[in-house]
Amino acid sequence: MHAPGSSTNSSGSALQEVRVGAPITCQTRTMPGFHHVELWIANLAEARTDWGWLLQQLGFVLDSEWPDGQSWSAGDAYLTFTLSPNLSDPVHDRRRAGLNHLAFRGGSRTEVDAIMESASDHGWAQLYSERYPHAGGAQHYAGWLENAAGFKVEIVADHEAADDADALPSQAP
Repeated sequence: MHAPGSSTNSSGSALQEVRVGAPITCQTRTMPGFHHVELWIANLAEARTDWGWLLQQLGFVLDSEWPDGQSWSAGDAYLTFTLSPNLSDPVHDRRRAGLNHLAFRGGSRTEVDAIMESASDHGWAQLYSERYPHAGGAQHYAGWLENAAGFKVEIVADHEAADDADALPSQAP
């Protein structure tokens, strides 16, 4: 017998309810974020150029490099780019099942604006430019970029007290 509102999996075992926004715990340790993300790429030279520029702007540091890849770190997490011999298709398509985009903390609005202004000089095309910086909604200050390999990133401004006064007015329901 299960508590009201609980769910079961296909074998009939009870599933634990997880509140959205609540930290996920594993035994007694809280898991606040990613350890690392690994992206398989088809062109390492291109990734070194466009991703290298972007990650430096975002405060990442080149942590390690080898003939078939490199890792960039920020805090306790890192992002790895790898040329894999097991790559089944050299073309990344964010519209297929899998990774759609990576969202990065971009700092202040001024810092996000500077990245967006310079991105096209470093291999990134701006997406949704007609709605920048509020393509994600009136309270969300961010820019979206896509590189030649088809990887999409979102650069999100920190929420600042001044943001509330500067935000676009919300539409009444």
